[in-house]
Amino acid sequence: MTLVLLPEALVRLFPGAPRRVELPDAATVAAAIAALDARWPGMRDRLCDGTPAIRRHINVFVAGERARLDTPLPPGAEVIVMTAVSGG
Repeated sequence: MTLVLLPEALVRLFPGAPRRVELPDAATVAAAIAALDARWPGMRDRLCDGTPAIRRHINVFVAGERARLDTPLPPGAEVIVMTAVSGG
């Protein structure tokens, strides 16, 4: 299983979505996002732009490293989705 940890700001937009989601093993970050979108339609649009790429204000980490859509996921991977923090 792939474990995906979602930020509170995102799950508030999708009633019934938990912060911790277990998915069947996904080959890539894009496949994990597609699985999330299948459960909660519109989630991909919140995470990805139209190019497609992960949105600028979203950070995705796999094994402690920043990931892209084509980042491979090993079996049992943990994917952490975070919203970017900025300020002045």
